[in-house]
Amino acid sequence: MGSPAKKTTLQRYLSQLQQHPLRTKAITAGVLSGVSDVVSQKLSGIQKIQLRRVLLKMIFAGGFLGPVGHFFHTTLDKIFQGKKDTKTVAKKVIVEQLTLSPLNHLLFMIYYGVVIERTPWNLVRDRIKKTYPTVQLTAWTFFPVVGWVNYKYVPLHFRVILHSLVAFFWGIFLTLRARSMTLALAKAK
Repeated sequence: MGSPAKKTTLQRYLSQLQQHPLRTKAITAGVLSGVSDVVSQKLSGIQKIQLRRVLLKMIFAGGFLGPVGHFFHTTLDKIFQGKKDTKTVAKKVIVEQLTLSPLNHLLFMIYYGVVIERTPWNLVRDRIKKTYPTVQLTAWTFFPVVGWVNYKYVPLHFRVILHSLVAFFWGIFLTLRARSMTLALAKAK
């Protein structure tokens, strides 16, 4: 007999997701974050890709966002017993938006300032005081819809993947927004 049919890349990925969900979600979050940052850098006019920045963003996403998202979604499904009725989905979205969303944004802003930019803590803290409310309020205009779709229609093992895909575009948006604010401040001086 012949060898088994070759698996497609998607089939291999889905197999890894089933066999090693935490690792696969962490790697996926890291890779998507890295690609998002490369795209962001190119779109914002950076001529030479800042590889250190890309790698540090990949570490944050792969080491924190992917694993925390995995455990968060798993725990929520246990708490709400996998229900997908409208009332339960609304509760999941509210819990996510009042816990994980603010935490992710706050920790990323700290990490970005202290680790990636190597900015002193007092300046990072001041920047967070000024910009965190706007970032979080902007997230709340968009991510509840993502959460609703995620909890209503997406199977548990794909939820972190969907968030990572959305975060891909969110990262680009935030980078371009920060870039435009920096340019506006420079013109005002």
